[in-house]
Amino acid sequence: MNSLRIARAALRARPAAIRSVQQRRTYAEAVADKLKLSLSLPHQTIFKSQDVVQVNIPAESGAMGVLANHVPSIEQLKPGLVEVIEESGNPKQFFLSGGFAVIQPKNVLSINAVEGYALEDFSPEAVRAQIDEATKVANGNGSEQDIAEAKIELEVLEALQAALK
Repeated sequence: MNSLRIARAALRARPAAIRSVQQRRTYAEAVADKLKLSLSLPHQTIFKSQDVVQVNIPAESGAMGVLANHVPSIEQLKPGLVEVIEESGNPKQFFLSGGFAVIQPKNVLSINAVEGYALEDFSPEAVRAQIDEATKVANGNGSEQDIAEAKIELEVLEALQAALK
């Protein structure tokens, strides 16, 4: 008799459980709303609660496009290209060395990074030269610390080189 009461209680609770699952969002819907973007570096604020249409970010879990009404989440960013598409349709591209993106309710996106520069500020030739230099150190007989730093530098420079192509 106890098991029958438990089963009835489960049946009564089931519609509420289904209702809450159906109300939960699982993906971004493309709507006319704007996204409020804040992109901050320790020494500079690039965007401060500016309305934008979309932001493409290089998340550790994979490249991701963020639109208004996106599911809230926190994403670790790997070195790569952040593309901001403004209301006018103009894309602005920035290379970030890594950081975090926090997607909050009410169409708020905050990106915090240690370093970031406009993509047009980079010279492909200078990047290639730095890659050659870092490769020599990474493959050389330097200290463990020098080799580790060179490998990190290579990761960032190779991501930058790919973004410049």
